[in-house]
Amino acid sequence: MKEKQQLLRAMESRPVIDMARGVLLTTFACGPDDDAWEILVRVSQHANVKLRVVAAAVTEAASSGKPVPADLQEHLAAAARDRRSEHER
Repeated sequence: MKEKQQLLRAMESRPVIDMARGVLLTTFACGPDDDAWEILVRVSQHANVKLRVVAAAVTEAASSGKPVPADLQEHLAAAARDRRSEHER
């Protein structure tokens, strides 16, 4: 039963995560899709916030014009800088 709930939650979360990846691709001029994915994962881990919550905040900000919450903004900027510097090496 728990596996079924996890699968359903994953299916519900996937569209918002994919939308957030698209937002990050354009916002941070990311490289391939894996850059946007890595940014979301890093923000989730460093902010100690579920990935789907980070993704929802990013897509909400993009659709409403309101900024991402300040704590997530800092983590997003840091993760994007880290990804860029990794590519420069």
